[in-house]
Amino acid sequence: MNDAPPPIRVLVCDDQALVRTGYVTIFSAQPDMEVVGEAENGHEAIRAARRLRPDVVVMDIRMPLLDGIEATRQLAGPGTEAAPKVLVVTTFNVDAHVYDALRAGASGFLLKDAHPAELVNGIRTVARGEALLAPAVTRHLIGHFARHLRPAGTSRPAGQDVVRALTPRELEVLRLIAEGLSNAEIAAAMFIAPETVKTYVSRILAKLALRDRVQAVVLAYRAGLVPGTP
Repeated sequence: MNDAPPPIRVLVCDDQALVRTGYVTIFSAQPDMEVVGEAENGHEAIRAARRLRPDVVVMDIRMPLLDGIEATRQLAGPGTEAAPKVLVVTTFNVDAHVYDALRAGASGFLLKDAHPAELVNGIRTVARGEALLAPAVTRHLIGHFARHLRPAGTSRPAGQDVVRALTPRELEVLRLIAEGLSNAEIAAAMFIAPETVKTYVSRILAKLALRDRVQAVVLAYRAGLVPGTP
């Protein structure tokens, strides 16, 4: 009797055939993954995702006809039902819209120069329902676009009223999440067990009605919890 869970169904979306082929080769070699389709633009990505019902969509941002941001919004944005997890894979120095992709509903992002093992692990991470935010990328990229996270002309950070529902300890965990720390790093910084951090994270998401860690990072910046946020 085989009790192994079903493979993670992956849809690969990128306008470059060579990149798609590379992804398909890497993912197909994993015993717990199945590539169910490919798409070379946003329109194809949406149609394929709705037809094939993948667990994870690996999404490029810059694609013809319809970009990955809008495709992500239509697949996993607010109000969507049975949404797949979207993992954005982007070129850091080119794409200035990664924050928009996260706001559109992506569960995380990686850089295109990531090691294949990181990409494979990223798919497994978002498939489990966890958000993927590589700490170094989070600190640099989200911080770089932090000026977009607060509406201009407001003296009070957006989201500040929302986070009042959190306890001081939960606020501290949220701040550390937004700074790009992993659960293990948060546990070390706060001198608590990793399991306790996991409980705090779950409570934060539930209290603030957030889907995942990505949304928590965005809200933390909007609320002005991160030092240096303009």
